[in-house]
Amino acid sequence: MSPALPDVPASDAAPAVTCRPGCGACCIAPSITRPLPGMPHGKPAGVPCIQLDADRRCRLFGRPERPAFCGGLQPSREMCGDGAAHAMHWLGRLEAATRPD
Repeated sequence: MSPALPDVPASDAAPAVTCRPGCGACCIAPSITRPLPGMPHGKPAGVPCIQLDADRRCRLFGRPERPAFCGGLQPSREMCGDGAAHAMHWLGRLEAATRPD
C-alpha cells in the first residue's frame, strides 16, 4: 500500500513562497527520470543533482536546459515547511506515493 500523498494546495490557495537559501531539498529528494545536463540517465531519488551548486542553488535555473519537472516543482508552505528537513521528508513522501508499482 502506498503512503498517503501529501496535501498539495490548489494554485490559488497558498501565497507564493520563495526558495529558502541553503535548502536544495527539491534538487535532492525527488527522482528525475529524464536526462539532464551532466546526468544523462536522470537522477535517482535522494541523490543531489549534479547541477546543485555549493550554495545549494540550481545552476540551470532560468535556462532552457532545465528539466520541465524542475520548473513545475514550485515551493509552497506545505512542501517547504520550517526548514530543509521538513522539505526532504515531504518530498520523500511524495516520491514514494508517486512511484510506479
